[in-house]
Amino acid sequence: MGFTPLDGLVMATRAGSVDPGLLTWIQRVEGINAAEMEDQLDRRSGLLGVSGRSSDLREVMAAATGGDARSQLAIDVMLHRLVTSIGAMTAAAGGIDALVFTGGIGERSAPVRRGVTERLEFLGLALGPANETVADADADVSGPGARVPTLVVQAREDLELARQARELLQGVPRPS
Repeated sequence: MGFTPLDGLVMATRAGSVDPGLLTWIQRVEGINAAEMEDQLDRRSGLLGVSGRSSDLREVMAAATGGDARSQLAIDVMLHRLVTSIGAMTAAAGGIDALVFTGGIGERSAPVRRGVTERLEFLGLALGPANETVADADADVSGPGARVPTLVVQAREDLELARQARELLQGVPRPS
């Protein structure tokens, strides 16, 4: 994420990173103002905008499986952006110690994990059968011969919120 949540990966309704020249071209050609452009980028783009169907990856994947070309394109665009982002971070860090999937899609979508790791196999990633059966627990989904582990880790936002609340409360005097 950059200055706003619009930057970065393709999301459910957000465009992710786009060429700034595209934005000015769309405004000029379509005759839309900045507020309309912001609405398009924030609420009508991403999986929803590309698929023309839904912001829910499960629905987009089902439609793609049924032969819907725009839904398949939405998945391909999302995977492409995810893989190029991981590749850039790997290059900037000088390598990769582990690939960790988390959050809704990372925790629950075996096809996304498969699509990413297949495209990044040259980094030493390989998935095993556990990728297809991950439930609601942290898991190592690496396959035999993987030189770099692939993990699924629950996000646990609730624990982070509790930790931050505890830190705040520790600094607050208790009433006597």
